[in-house]
Amino acid sequence: MSDPTTRWIAPARAETGVYLANAACGLASAPVLEAVTGHLLREAERGATWAAAEARERLEAGYGHAARLIGARPDEIAFVESGNGALRALLLSVGLRAGDRVLVDRACWGGTLAMLRGLDGVSIDVMATDAQGETDIAATRAAVRPGTRLVLTTWCPAVSGLVNPADELGALAAEIGAVHLVDACQALGQMPVDVGALRCDGLVASGRKWLRGPRGTAVLYASRRFLARTQAVMADQFGAGREDARRYEGGEAFIAGRLGLAAAIEGALTLGLPFIRARIADRAARLRDGLRALPGVRLQDWGAVLSGIVSFTIDGLDAADIVKRLEQGGVTASAVPAPYAPFEMAARGLPAIVRLAPHVFTTDAGLDRAVGIVKALA
Repeated sequence: MSDPTTRWIAPARAETGVYLANAACGLASAPVLEAVTGHLLREAERGATWAAAEARERLEAGYGHAARLIGARPDEIAFVESGNGALRALLLSVGLRAGDRVLVDRACWGGTLAMLRGLDGVSIDVMATDAQGETDIAATRAAVRPGTRLVLTTWCPAVSGLVNPADELGALAAEIGAVHLVDACQALGQMPVDVGALRCDGLVASGRKWLRGPRGTAVLYASRRFLARTQAVMADQFGAGREDARRYEGGEAFIAGRLGLAAAIEGALTLGLPFIRARIADRAARLRDGLRALPGVRLQDWGAVLSGIVSFTIDGLDAADIVKRLEQGGVTASAVPAPYAPFEMAARGLPAIVRLAPHVFTTDAGLDRAVGIVKALA
């Protein structure tokens, strides 16, 4: 008898080659692809409104799966169109005003910084960093300034394998009476998440990355306490007046994508986050070991605890050129420029890095091929 988990592990339609860009877009499994295409076909047959009504029970189950995945309640979950949009919605609900201060970690995503800079009179303070590259909790606590209303944690940065101490930052936020929001776009789907342990008021995560869901989907978590104290800004007729997290959803939605997201979450639960975390960590460690042995190659992963992202540079070579050569050798990777994490990249003097991101389906042969191409370049 075949292993029922196999369909959740293998990509549904992967091309020949080695795919190491899961931090950008994970390759969907067959159940995810079937959920999306099946609903689109039903929309063509029945009409979008009626197809959505038929899918309501499956979609409701998806909220329950998402809640179970992160240790929340179904009424604290919303399915929205992007991690960026989810974070924007939560930021607007916080209601930051002129004179307020926001604490961000050094690895904060450039898009988040752009949103914060668009809030008139709101100041951004960057947390202290220790020798390991992690946020230094003690130094940050000592430097907290009056008027700090929000602690915004980038749990796993997009530019390195760093895993920030999000739980300790949640404790710090509670200590100073600030809201704690967590950007888990590079965490959810590759490591266990417990919103209670994180002590977060809100959390956002893209569906298309480690969860391997469709593009144009994201999970938004808003705690009951946060929901009771805030309102959704500019909610439409669907969300206005709602007491649950679905106040952040719109009446018009990509239902096929949400069903695909629900399927991706079901897949993560089926495989189990401990298994996924261990498998990805093993794949990433093999990559790091191979790259570390190459002269001229510099690993750019900081931190005592590492995620599945493996970042590196090669002396004298441009990151985009390295990615192009990897692509020519049948390996899909990403070049990540400084604007993705401007504070972090400036502090380390890096214009860009090469990012490799294996997943549960990545083979030893694929990893060895990637290392072999880098060896030929170095």
